[in-house]
Amino acid sequence: MSLFGKKYEYKVYVDGMSCGHCSARVEAAFNDVKGVSAKVNLEEKVAYVTSKKEMTSDDAKAIVEGIGFTFVKFE
Repeated sequence: MSLFGKKYEYKVYVDGMSCGHCSARVEAAFNDVKGVSAKVNLEEKVAYVTSKKEMTSDDAKAIVEGIGFTFVKFE
């Protein structure tokens, strides 16, 4: 464990992103959650998410679908 505590890393696959504005919305939605940060790769249609707490597939789905995109898969 690092000095700053355990971090969890996830890949969240998102459909419906077609431009930089779309990927920025997805990043912002994850980044608005306390203890969570995300970086989206638009070509891969994946949000690389880091969280201080465990995240479930349902958590990720709620974030993605809450802003109008389609949740595909959570790893």
